[in-house]
Amino acid sequence: MAGRYLAMDHPVDADLVVGVPESGNAAALGYSLQSGIPYGTAFVKNSYVGRTFIKPKQSSRESSVRVKLNVLKEAVEGKRVIMIDDSIVRGTTSDRIVHMLREAGAKEVHMRVSSPPFLWPCYFGTDVPAREQLIAYNRTVEEICTDHRS
Repeated sequence: MAGRYLAMDHPVDADLVVGVPESGNAAALGYSLQSGIPYGTAFVKNSYVGRTFIKPKQSSRESSVRVKLNVLKEAVEGKRVIMIDDSIVRGTTSDRIVHMLREAGAKEVHMRVSSPPFLWPCYFGTDVPAREQLIAYNRTVEEICTDHRS
């Protein structure tokens, strides 16, 4: 349902809708169904790499993303891609993934997120020691979008 609402609230002209595995796939499918833009697979996920956002150092988080996800160049090359993820914690993983899609030849990358901003650490599963590390800390959604466009 979240993906359908994203398509209604934040439409964009594109060639392909993809989810960031596994958590973004359901919303990406909903976006695709609502918008009529084809749903596809752009990533192959290495199941042996854990959650990248909980790594203690920034450098570890960035290198883990490259090991965790591989872009299927044939799927995205020359296309306008809508990439949907379930959430953004720090923003570093999302930034890396968008960069990887561009390196693989995506003509455009439009990111959509199916959850509200992550504003508080969760002591029951998300290992973020301080609020200041969250991308949504002291930023509006518009500021996050503007600050992270490249």
